[in-house]
Amino acid sequence: MAAIITLLIILIISVLITRIAAAALVITGLSRDSARFQARSAFTGTGFTTTESEKVMNHPVRRKVLMVLIILGSAGVISTISSLILSLITIDREGYFSIEVIVFVTGLLILLFLAQSKWIDQKLTILINRALNRYTRLDLKDYYSLLHLADNYRVSEIMLNEDDWMTDKSLKELKLNKEGVLVLGITREDGEYIGAPRGKIKIRAGDTVTVYGRAAALEELGKRLKGEIGDRDHDEAMDKQDRIWKIEDKKSD
Repeated sequence: MAAIITLLIILIISVLITRIAAAALVITGLSRDSARFQARSAFTGTGFTTTESEKVMNHPVRRKVLMVLIILGSAGVISTISSLILSLITIDREGYFSIEVIVFVTGLLILLFLAQSKWIDQKLTILINRALNRYTRLDLKDYYSLLHLADNYRVSEIMLNEDDWMTDKSLKELKLNKEGVLVLGITREDGEYIGAPRGKIKIRAGDTVTVYGRAAALEELGKRLKGEIGDRDHDEAMDKQDRIWKIEDKKSD
């Protein structure tokens, strides 16, 4: 029984570590999906070689986060394998319908439920972000902090595919400024960088766009797809930002 409980505790701690690391990577400007992928990749030692991974490793703060994950992941894998072997020995000795098996299966189901719960994910993300902002110096070590004027604003990179809403449109057509989003730069697929791009610049598939704005707006923008639904989301985002500006104007009066 002790081996099974130990294994479940190790799995819970592993999930929590990758969540904390992903939140830390998001603070440095990485998108939420990319941050989770890179955190899990480093912790498990999978080591995917991608252009995005190279950008993460070239960033000093992100590199330190991943180094810690690799070290913790190495220890975690060894502990997990040891506990798993002991658990299998216990199950083989006690039988496959024993209390140990019930506890093990129940624990895995609970862990799976907690990992997939959106409500728990939101609450856990808020707590982790607060703790990181309070007890770490991630922002102070990162040049992104120059534009991180409030907890709700940050810089982020959006990698564009053929079916993304921003692809094949000029900045003037996108009207991102009306969503409260500023485009700081564009990195072309061939490595060419366009800083402070003007309105006539056209976004292409394969571009990485560096943007600044509210965290929720940037996350939604990164998931927005082409078509009528994407255009409708754009209109809703502009209306929402307009309401925010009106509220801010009233406060400043």
